[in-house]
Amino acid sequence: MSLIAPTLESFFTDRLATQRQASGHTIAAYRDTMRLLLDFMTHRTGRPPSRLSWEDLDADVISAFLDHLQAGRGNSARTRNARLTAIRSLFHYASLRHPEHAASFARVLAIPPKRFDRATVAFLTPAEVAALLAAPDRNTWEGRRDHALLFLIIQTGLRVSEVIGVNCADITTSSAGAHVRCTGKGRKERAVPLTRETAATIRVWLSERRGQPDEPAFSTRTGRRLSRDAIEHRLATHAAAAATRCPSLLGKKLSPHVLRHTAAMDLLHAGVDTTVIALWLGHVDVRSTNAYLHADLAIKERALALTTPTQSPPGRYHPTDPLLAFLEAL
Repeated sequence: MSLIAPTLESFFTDRLATQRQASGHTIAAYRDTMRLLLDFMTHRTGRPPSRLSWEDLDADVISAFLDHLQAGRGNSARTRNARLTAIRSLFHYASLRHPEHAASFARVLAIPPKRFDRATVAFLTPAEVAALLAAPDRNTWEGRRDHALLFLIIQTGLRVSEVIGVNCADITTSSAGAHVRCTGKGRKERAVPLTRETAATIRVWLSERRGQPDEPAFSTRTGRRLSRDAIEHRLATHAAAAATRCPSLLGKKLSPHVLRHTAAMDLLHAGVDTTVIALWLGHVDVRSTNAYLHADLAIKERALALTTPTQSPPGRYHPTDPLLAFLEAL
């Protein structure tokens, strides 16, 4: 019997950190998956995680854990599939170190991801954007920070993890070549241009921020980086205030990713090609950008206007001759 503890430890220290040089976000996501799995196994077997063996982790147990995520924890199918990806990565690594369990590992690796409905992406209209940007109280330090932060996300479409990692030196606000540099998924660096209005807003904020080049552009009062939860909380606060001016916001669940979708839809409405939008947003595959085409009703309406309408008058069919009417009634 071989214990999983040594392999699990080397999976993080050797496979992820050294060989793959995975990002901190990936390591944290995989860590959380393993913690949930080990906690599930402890309650199931009554043994501590350090005493579990590979025989305990067969395909039936992994399937039960995945079902527990959805039924017991209320996770979505997307979250379930993300947890399954982490488990598959571990079992791929373990199969090289424990060939004696190859048959059991193969059954775990054969567990398919769950299909799920893909909702149309949500985005803000120009009126909703204006109301949201006007919501922060710019008489306060936090309000001026939040206004600049929202302005940057809505115009550039940065992911929340990307905007958290932006330092003062990563933003250039000069009149020529204003842009922000960020590191996205897969450690891919990209530069996103800034409009004149965005550059002016960020320039004023950075002048007040007075941070060192390697300090976060958007921080707490104590100088620490804003967390994901903090940004989501501030967005929810400003969205509630904006809804009093723009009632259409009441029916929308806002998140930083909705602001990212808004930036993509603005580019699409401006006639920018989807391949350029994919580069702008840092998409690995241009097919990820096709979701915005499905969400844009205006593009579909313009396509409909180019088609030839069907010449069929409305109403019920009536025969034009009494004899035809007799035959139809037979």
